[in-house]
Amino acid sequence: MASKTILFIGGTGTISSACVARALSRGASVTVLNRGESHLRPLPEGVEELRADIRDPASVDAAMGSREFDVVAEFLAFTAEHVASDVARFAGRTGQYVFISSASAYQTPPERLPVTESTPLRNPFWTYSQNKIACEDLLVHEYRENGFPATIVRPSHTYDRTSIPTMGHWTDIARMRAGKPVVVHGDGTSLWTITHNTDFAVAFDGLLGNPQAVGDTFHITGDHAPTWNQIYTWLAEAAGVEPRIAHVASETIAVIEPDLGPGLIGDKANSMVFDNSKVKALVPEFSTTITFDRGASEIVEWYDAHPDQQRFDPDLDASFERMLATIPSA
Repeated sequence: MASKTILFIGGTGTISSACVARALSRGASVTVLNRGESHLRPLPEGVEELRADIRDPASVDAAMGSREFDVVAEFLAFTAEHVASDVARFAGRTGQYVFISSASAYQTPPERLPVTESTPLRNPFWTYSQNKIACEDLLVHEYRENGFPATIVRPSHTYDRTSIPTMGHWTDIARMRAGKPVVVHGDGTSLWTITHNTDFAVAFDGLLGNPQAVGDTFHITGDHAPTWNQIYTWLAEAAGVEPRIAHVASETIAVIEPDLGPGLIGDKANSMVFDNSKVKALVPEFSTTITFDRGASEIVEWYDAHPDQQRFDPDLDASFERMLATIPSA
């Protein structure tokens, strides 16, 4: 029996790199289409590379020709226009089109926990999430009206060893190692589901080429939901220091550093816990095998081994100091 052919649009990002590796290890014939400009996560041996910019139709036509694939997995579509272009390109040329949406598209803040796939989609705070909802709306229409074989996947916060999940990224690690306080939004007790990319890839791969997944929607998030205080504490422990955590209201953070506002108030400031029973029904082997206490050690170890990736942001550091100045003296 011939192996299933899968085209990954992207393939070198935090999530997609793990999914490429998983599909390859499971015997799929894997092709990746991207610009070939990312070297942080090299493609594994055995992957076919097509060099093209998905936003440049002529370059995609030149790279792909008239080829067809059993599955197209789209990791680089962020607007309804991007998805519409894909529908026009791949209609009749794939048995399944898998769109990466976002769990931030769910009702924010959620009225009920845990979040399920039937939780309404509404995020009035973050344009990124609103655009993902528009993408989903288009795909649902195309499936219902024209039979376009779409599957929608909603990841929440998925990370690998290169991904520091805090507001300041490496700047936070540097502050902790310098003995400075780190800013944590709210009181740090909200629950945040955080998923290792290799765990995500198990569920994702189980949906590829699965006829029961066509026309349906799944979130893939794992079941590990520590508090933000725990996340920062585990990173501090991995960095070999005691954390000094300072709590600042999310709204204050958004005023002082507006770039952080939408992703904070529109996502991370809220407790987010998910019911994963729907995807587990199709992929029973999916589970959380890497919790963030272990993941934090992976992250710090990788950054310590790659000093060129230790990007300290002096402007953000100064913003953190302004946030700390808003805390009344004890």
